[in-house]
Amino acid sequence: MFKRLLLLGLVSGVMAGLAAFIYQKVYFKANEANFSAIVTPAKIFIGGILINLLASVVYGLLTKWLPKAGEIIFNLLFVILSFGAIVIPIGYVLPMDFDESALFLFPGLTVPMLFFPPLAWLTLKPIFVKK
Repeated sequence: MFKRLLLLGLVSGVMAGLAAFIYQKVYFKANEANFSAIVTPAKIFIGGILINLLASVVYGLLTKWLPKAGEIIFNLLFVILSFGAIVIPIGYVLPMDFDESALFLFPGLTVPMLFFPPLAWLTLKPIFVKK
């Protein structure tokens, strides 16, 4: 089961990274606000993979320790932490040499990206975890 959970974390992390990468390209086309020096493709993919691998480990431990309530607790924690992470891009201080006219667009790019890892993980979980 643990191998399947790690595979779930890896696959869903790559899917989340791909979705965030595509979103970044669409966002640039729509707003012409280039944040590619700050939000690099490597950071996008590594972030998605690490978050979802960690989610898989936490899910595995919670469902092992708390067989009846582990999944519910995990889902609540994952969603609450995802919403709580919104403060990171909102409070992020961009470099001084950055275009001031696009500063307010940074949260619009990064906040939706925070929800791609949990969406990918929760969407793909039924494929990898059979009851």
